[in-house]
Amino acid sequence: MDSLTPMLRQYQSIKAEHPGAILMFRLGDFYEMFYEDAVVASKALALTLTSRGRGTPHEAPMCGVPYHAAQGYIGRLIRQGFRVAICDQVEDPRAAKGIVRRAVTRVLSPGTVTDDLQLPAREPNYIASVLPSAEPRRGRPADGFGVAFLDLSTGDFRLAEHRGEKAGEALADQLAFFAPREILAPEGAAPGLPRAEGALEGTLVHAAPAWAFARDAAYRALTERLGTASLDGFGCEGRDLAIGAAGGLLHHLRETQKADLKHLTRVTWHEERDGLVLDAATRRTLEAVENARDGGREGTLLSVLDHTLTAMGGRLLRDWILRPLLSVEAIEERLDAVELLLGRPSERAALRGLLARVADLERLLARSALGTANARDLVALRDSLAVLPSIAALGVAFTAPALARRVAGLDVLGDLHGALAAALAEDPPATIKEGGLLRDGYHDELDRLRLIRRDSRAYLASVETRERARTGIASLKVRYNKVFGYYLEVSHANRGLVPADYERRQTLVGAERYATPELREYEAKVLTAQERIEALEHEIFVALRGEVAETAPRLQATAGALAALDALAALAEAAAEHGYARPRVEDSGRLRILEARHPVVERMLAGERYVPNDCLMDLEERQILILTGPNMGGKSTYLRSVALIVLMAQAGSFVPAAEATIGIVDRIFSRVGASDNLARGQSTFLVEMNETANILNNATARSLILLDEVGRGTSTFDGLSIAWSVAEHLHDHAPVAARTLFATHYHEMTELALLRPRVKNLTMAVREWNDTIVFLRKVLEGAADRSYGIQVARLAGLPRAVVDRALEVLANLEREELSRDGRPKLARHLGGGSTAGVTGGEASEPAGGAAPAQLGLFVPEEDPIVEMVRQAPLDRMTPLEALNFLAEMKRRLAR
Repeated sequence: MDSLTPMLRQYQSIKAEHPGAILMFRLGDFYEMFYEDAVVASKALALTLTSRGRGTPHEAPMCGVPYHAAQGYIGRLIRQGFRVAICDQVEDPRAAKGIVRRAVTRVLSPGTVTDDLQLPAREPNYIASVLPSAEPRRGRPADGFGVAFLDLSTGDFRLAEHRGEKAGEALADQLAFFAPREILAPEGAAPGLPRAEGALEGTLVHAAPAWAFARDAAYRALTERLGTASLDGFGCEGRDLAIGAAGGLLHHLRETQKADLKHLTRVTWHEERDGLVLDAATRRTLEAVENARDGGREGTLLSVLDHTLTAMGGRLLRDWILRPLLSVEAIEERLDAVELLLGRPSERAALRGLLARVADLERLLARSALGTANARDLVALRDSLAVLPSIAALGVAFTAPALARRVAGLDVLGDLHGALAAALAEDPPATIKEGGLLRDGYHDELDRLRLIRRDSRAYLASVETRERARTGIASLKVRYNKVFGYYLEVSHANRGLVPADYERRQTLVGAERYATPELREYEAKVLTAQERIEALEHEIFVALRGEVAETAPRLQATAGALAALDALAALAEAAAEHGYARPRVEDSGRLRILEARHPVVERMLAGERYVPNDCLMDLEERQILILTGPNMGGKSTYLRSVALIVLMAQAGSFVPAAEATIGIVDRIFSRVGASDNLARGQSTFLVEMNETANILNNATARSLILLDEVGRGTSTFDGLSIAWSVAEHLHDHAPVAARTLFATHYHEMTELALLRPRVKNLTMAVREWNDTIVFLRKVLEGAADRSYGIQVARLAGLPRAVVDRALEVLANLEREELSRDGRPKLARHLGGGSTAGVTGGEASEPAGGAAPAQLGLFVPEEDPIVEMVRQAPLDRMTPLEALNFLAEMKRRLAR
């Protein structure tokens, strides 16, 4: 260190305090990076790598970016997962004695950015902090975790805690749900954090000192920040692991942001059971907020519903979609608000017109509290606050409780608006240290200094006129540059006319430059005024920004009210534009949807009419619906449309249906589609089985389950066996006897309707015409006997010889459908166990069974199908079910 230059010694000293970050070191008009940081940054940013002290023993690789363009480069580094320490000059170089003093003013990372240019406006940006329970015993994982999630850009601060055998699994699911861009953990704990799909993978994970997570220190830090004596009012008193996680996070943020975090005014206790739960697989399957193609918004439910006009409203609506409600009363309150706005199009349009003029108050406040807001941010805040009285006046007519409550709590912040309006210039610059931030007339001293600067032109013009007259040099000019200040310029031809009191400053090819005592004195006065203007404006602006931060609780409450108004108005706008109907929500096991439509698919059809379908389910007679039909027939779309309608209804939205009655659902599970996870060594079938196991282990009787092609990832017999057993378990095991839609190509599965009373069959209608197939997309009662996979293969262009041979093989396979005694082979139990009145060899007469003759059906006694018909509970079937059953028997007899 002693042999380095003073500047590099200073750099090395500061870098030692931030070993895990790229240090951007301010030198003049550039941010420079040195040594390994320079090598890494030059590759990440495609910069030219040079060196300092080339050819010396202390040659240092270096690269740099211009100060005025630094934000763009910082954003690129953060998007690639780097942490960046910003090291600024913290004293005026002109006043420095020796090397300019420098210090890190902020450390930026993926979880702590607040700049709008680096954040998606309508999505949160969380940093998480995780605290495991005491040291795991004998290498076993921790049996408890506290976790804190914070969106620093808005102040959204949530705590949770997980204990017991499934604590790790619950934490992993929660990390996947919040998708933090950065995770903090005590030193040594990060490798033991649980992992799940969508959690931790590709996320920046780093350590903080373990002492920062200690309960007492964390409790003190949290209560001091919230300004309370205890945490009772936030629902987290006694939750020591969660409090420790929050304390570690607060310590980290104070160290990296160098600010008081005044916008962190409350914490929310996050309970999973407070809302309808969508696990990672279901969120992906339903494409609720991210599409499966590239993770973007296009083609998602959010893209259809998001008619919000503010970034705050967009984020809140996204949260409503991901966490629908469970309370019938709360859902009905939202629906009442949507209905009122839907029925008043002119008032809705007026409200939305006003909301369109409101900026992102939450993020403007956060930047003010962190000391990074500039004058343009405060102008946006000023202009937004100006709209609030009009919104409050318009909202008086909104009588629905969800609207009236928000309007009543709308603080228009007239005092803050008045302060900003009086102080800020109309069009201030982006920087805050070069003046031009404040209005004329706002500050007396500032006005006096500006007058000196403004009058300089007139004064210098008068000097020029006077000196021309005194010297007789008509071409004499008064000029200024940064090196010589103000000077008089005289051509060589007029040197003989120069007075004795002129002092030569510079000789040029065609002229001489002179100074006078008068010009030097005036220059000092003007330059001093400019420096004082810049310093005074900066000082006043920082104080004004501090006033904004002090209003944090009020401003956040207003932002929340505006976001809710915006989200409710957006749902009304979507209902009006797409023709949605109000659902009826009740605390029951019913699900009755007439003319259901998929909200996304119907918007994407070009010149084709969407075919709506009904869905009738309950827990008494129609618990499990087995859906068969051809490939490309619309089974998956039907399943997803039902789930999305349930989600929309419980989020408080109108739904794409003619009529809907929704019995409250506590979780939606989805096992749809095929995918693998090669990075984690998981095949398509293993992923499928993991998702199925999750459903069977965590579903309740109040859940909604979507199963699509369970078992297709393995051999036919293995897959069919698993699918059959899963359906039986969901029917017979009361704790998981949930409403279930089960789409399959295993047509043998339809036999379950004969063996289980709450299983019913549905099929996708299809028509054959001239050796081709027409998909009708209509769901009907009954079972399909073909999948038309070979016809679809023909449509895809398989060679004719391959298609013909496939038809031959199919015919051979279909001959083996029944056992020797004429019963479905799948219905047999090994070891003589019974299945709904059916044994492995003989069938017992069920109570109330009907003989075939009772229904006028003639069946030869020697035919092996006789027993199947005799055992069928035809008297408990509807006429349509009985006809479908008899038609199936007729088909088998004919074959």
